[in-house]
Parts: sequence; C-alpha cells; structure tokens
Amino acid sequence: MTETSTPRTRFAVPGRIAVSNRAAARWQTATLTEIRRETPRAASFRFAVPAWAGHLPGQHLMLRLTAPDGYTAQRHYSISSAPDDSGHLELTLDHVDGGEVSGWFHTRARPGDEVAVRGPLSGFFAWPGDRPALLVGAGSGVVPLMSMVRLHRARGLTVPLRLLVSARSPEELIYAREYGAETLPVFTRAAPPGVPVGRLAAAHLAPVLAERPAGGWEAYVCGSNAFAEHASRLLVAAGQPVDRIRIERFG
Repeated sequence: MTETSTPRTRFAVPGRIAVSNRAAARWQTATLTEIRRETPRAASFRFAVPAWAGHLPGQHLMLRLTAPDGYTAQRHYSISSAPDDSGHLELTLDHVDGGEVSGWFHTRARPGDEVAVRGPLSGFFAWPGDRPALLVGAGSGVVPLMSMVRLHRARGLTVPLRLLVSARSPEELIYAREYGAETLPVFTRAAPPGVPVGRLAAAHLAPVLAERPAGGWEAYVCGSNAFAEHASRLLVAAGQPVDRIRIERFG
C-alpha cells in the first residue's frame, strides 16, 4: 500500500503462539466418519485422528490425498471444530470449481475413507480463549472463526466474543443453524424480509466496538483478499489498534 492517507493494515503481530514443530511435522492417518451438508456448496467433514495432539482455534492443517497411481495432492485447510480430547476434528470445505481436492471430497468421499494430515500449523491466527475476540469473516472465511465460537460455548467462557459474518444470501451462510446472540449476519445480495442488503460497513462494526470490553478487542479477520483488506480498513478507521488485528486471507 502506498497511500499516505490510509493507515497500513498489513503487519505482523508480536507474541505469536508457539506450535510444536515435532507434532506438526508428523503425518497421521485421518479416517472420515461423517459428512454434514452446510450449504449447497459447502460441507463439513469429521475425521477420527486418534493421535492428534490438539489445536487452538484458528489453526489449520495440511491434508494429503494419494491416488492409486501414487499421485498426491496437498492443501491447507482451517480446522472448524473446537479443541477437545475426543480424537476427532472437523474441516468445512467449499466445492471449488476445478478443485481436485475439494472436488474429491464433495463428489467421491465416503465415511471410512482415509487421508493423511499433519499439524496443527501456525499460531499467528490462533485464539486461546483468554481475551475478548471480535471475529469478522466472509464466506468460507468463517471456518476458523467458528472453531473459536465453538470453543467459547463448549467451555462456557465468559470473555466477550462477537462474530460478524458476511454471506451472499441466507442459503450461502455457512453454519447458519449454529449462530446465536453473539453473531450478526451481513448479506450482500439477498436477505430475509426486513434485513438490509449490502457490504460490511462501519455501521455494522460500530455497536460492537462501542462495547469496549476490559483490555479491548483482539480482532480476527478472515476472507478473500478483497474482503480482508476492506474489513481491516473499516476496523482501523473505527479506532481498532492496528497491532490488535490479525488477518488470514485467501484467493
């Protein structure tokens, strides 16, 4: 960014959470146990990984598929489930046009199939549940944020947490059945009667930022490059400290 009138929103946040390189480097077998449809183009896939060392909400893993002829394909995917000790974890995948890995999951995968995974990876975007969290996501960018929401609920945490999630329409809102009072959906193309349609705006963020919990918000933004840039600019303009915004972007 070269504009002098706009605060910079690309940065590194100090105090990254340490990740065990030894655990993250080890490939493990994950067995698919359940497939759950979320939207017409997104589904959640639950895996049994008995030796999984655990993760923090916001972390991701590397997944590897191997074809009968030995060809392999690897992709990074955010973990959508909350950390627990059950030996299971979940991923939520969009069906990407032409995507060989997401295409396989959406058209061929069945319970009992095995894939290889390693992780957890990256502590930069992780939320350990010890600070107020303002979560802002769009489309499948809500996946790592849902891990944070689920942890908050599972452990009955009292630390403030709010989620603003943007989707094109109610039909494309991932995890729609799970949202509660902590969540504000924003619809950009179609919305229920009486709900305005439009892009995430300062007016959506203002009431949350005005709450100002003790210690302030730690903001987590996840989505496409365009959305992440737009949302982070809105946050900075509204007074959220730049060094209290963590961004994960894709595309």
